[in-house]
Amino acid sequence: MTERGPVLRSALSRCINVPTEVFAREHWGRAPLLSAANDDFADLFSPAAVDELVGRRGLRTPFVRLAHEGSVLAPERFTSSGGFGAEVSDQVSSDKVLAEFAAGATIVLQGLHRMWPPLVDFTRRLVEELGHPAQVNAYVTPPSSQGFSPHYDTHDVFVLQVSNEKHWVIHAPVHPDPLKDQVWTDHKAAVADAGRGEPVIDQVLRPGDALYLPRGWIHSAKALGDTSIHLTVGMAAYTRADVVDTLLSLVGDTASLRASLPLGVDVSDPDQLRAVVEETVADLVRALTSTPDPAELSARRLGARFGRDTRPEPVAPLATLSAITRLTEATCVRWRPSLGGRVETVGDRVRITARGTVLSLPVEAADAIRALRTGDPVAVGSLPGLDLASALVVVRRLLREGVVVTSP
Repeated sequence: MTERGPVLRSALSRCINVPTEVFAREHWGRAPLLSAANDDFADLFSPAAVDELVGRRGLRTPFVRLAHEGSVLAPERFTSSGGFGAEVSDQVSSDKVLAEFAAGATIVLQGLHRMWPPLVDFTRRLVEELGHPAQVNAYVTPPSSQGFSPHYDTHDVFVLQVSNEKHWVIHAPVHPDPLKDQVWTDHKAAVADAGRGEPVIDQVLRPGDALYLPRGWIHSAKALGDTSIHLTVGMAAYTRADVVDTLLSLVGDTASLRASLPLGVDVSDPDQLRAVVEETVADLVRALTSTPDPAELSARRLGARFGRDTRPEPVAPLATLSAITRLTEATCVRWRPSLGGRVETVGDRVRITARGTVLSLPVEAADAIRALRTGDPVAVGSLPGLDLASALVVVRRLLREGVVVTSP
């Protein structure tokens, strides 16, 4: 993150120029937000980063795509064999990328939240603040070129302009709040018509500018003057439809809902299905109302999904093993950032549940575990409720399981 004065900025504040509560109330999932001269994103990405990723990191598809005037190029046009010692056939070829880029193709570097360290950290912090999964792609567009024609995304995006300029044109949705499988090509003609109409935003983004677009908003972008680089942070927002799916999964095995439809029913006839639908809805409501604490069960399932969709702060295997062998009472540890998790006392045990891992320890460690769960660094010798020998045993276990990490 960058600093403005003595205050370290949050990840979200780098993407918007309004208070978080205003963004949540007036923009999130509702309306675009243009934040001019909001930050300097050079610490996150740069032209040198593009050259390193394309030329030296040995990327493979689908971490690299190329697009030209709305069409995605076939991988063989920019990949080749990895050569001796890297027996793969789809490694990016810097020579081929140069040729296509010089001819006007946009380079799309995908999944940067998994491979470029500054963006790994930035994305993790943003996910922690917003509570929804995120991904980061970079779009590198040669002068006066357009990578994609007007389209919409099925996820919200933050656009962060890294270098030079890009002209963005934004139009209102033709299909508001599309779900993941409701892609823009399903409404291709309507999107094209909207793209020829009066835009909601028609703006040149310059380095440090940021733009938020809810899913469904139609957009296109064209580089101006020189090679333009921007980051697109895609937010896969969980929806009420996800809650509905979770609730249905809780009661789907109810006996009445497993029953066969009447013999000879014509499922294409709404008159024949009307009574069946009414009875099924009534059974569904009864099943939901009789389910003990559906909110608790839904939270567990959605929480498990969140754990699959996101990543906590990476651990360093070698450094962690070294820390375990060198652990002393002065060693400071903290809960692994973005790991999340629940701490519960069950009988004579304290149980940690986090991202599919369930760890059970003696109840004597409960106060120490809860002190660590706050996220604040704690010296091993200062953990409450444990003598030094017990604290060392507990912390070694937590380090090995990736629940805590060492803190400077």
